[in-house]
Amino acid sequence: MNTTQNVLVTGSAGFIGYYLVKQLLKQGHQVTGIDNLNDYYDPQLKTDRLDDLKQLLAGNSLPASAEYAFFELDLADRDGVKKLFEDHSFDIVVNLGAQAGVRYSIENPHAYVDANLVGFVNILEGCRQQKIKHLVYASSSSVYGMNCKQPFSTEDRVDYPISLYAATKKSNELMAHTYSHLYNLPTTGLRFFTVYGPFGRPDMAYFKFTKAILEGKQIDVYNNGEMKRDFTYIDDIIEGVMRVMNTQPKPVNSDITSAQAPYKIYNIGNNQPVTLRRFITAIETACGQKANENLLPMQPGDVPITYADVDDLMADTGFKPSTSIEDGIAKFVEWYKHYYQT
Repeated sequence: MNTTQNVLVTGSAGFIGYYLVKQLLKQGHQVTGIDNLNDYYDPQLKTDRLDDLKQLLAGNSLPASAEYAFFELDLADRDGVKKLFEDHSFDIVVNLGAQAGVRYSIENPHAYVDANLVGFVNILEGCRQQKIKHLVYASSSSVYGMNCKQPFSTEDRVDYPISLYAATKKSNELMAHTYSHLYNLPTTGLRFFTVYGPFGRPDMAYFKFTKAILEGKQIDVYNNGEMKRDFTYIDDIIEGVMRVMNTQPKPVNSDITSAQAPYKIYNIGNNQPVTLRRFITAIETACGQKANENLLPMQPGDVPITYADVDDLMADTGFKPSTSIEDGIAKFVEWYKHYYQT
């Protein structure tokens, strides 16, 4: 984004949200962040991310125009979200706030309904009422379910989710299209593919494996290690998000509908699926220790492979993720050892 913008980032104490706010501030934008700081994973990580942003603001490295205001707010708080939009003049909204995790959606479905459905409607309403220039929101590669066609394309049908989490993310895309069509609200959904990196989520496999290997404990390896994932390093995700924010969707007719809407979906993935075996080897190499593996069957809600087709992203923004799993994992393990002083 070339000019200074006023940007709302939901989930700003989360993994991707924290990095996005940091990059926006470095470019001199005015940023408002909200997060409910829930305890789905260790809230200390979220607090430390916020503290890191405070330190950044306290230094002299940012452009003079950079501003950041943080509010503790739950997306499902209808009145609170409404007031937030009424009290501010946002140019762009990036909705990263959501209840994440495939397996947890089996244990606690209501958390996903509140954050990902009710919360998303509240964001859509705020954007409609305040005539926001562009809503960018997080979807997920989980929407592809057990898709047999590789790589996964945004042109593929995604009508058969195998987790409630995936169903809520597909619902977000449908809801966004409705608002784009009815109210001419430009919306862009981003299907993220297995995001990883420093300051990441401890419920993710790379975080759990690193912790267990360094502590000499056993790691659970599902599907006998025969799964593949399109792991995407956090810096690549942020570069993709930043470019999409500045790429407003245009109304386009599809081949099967006459509906016109400023609506777009992109995959953001590394376009290079990595076997679980190579993934574990990368962690072992970075840790300098071998893993003790406990082989288990596939878990409910899991899929055997994710593989992103990023041709549209490349064509529209000129960007394609490229960080190798070895380089990305090495950076994560270095951060992990420093953060936890292991």
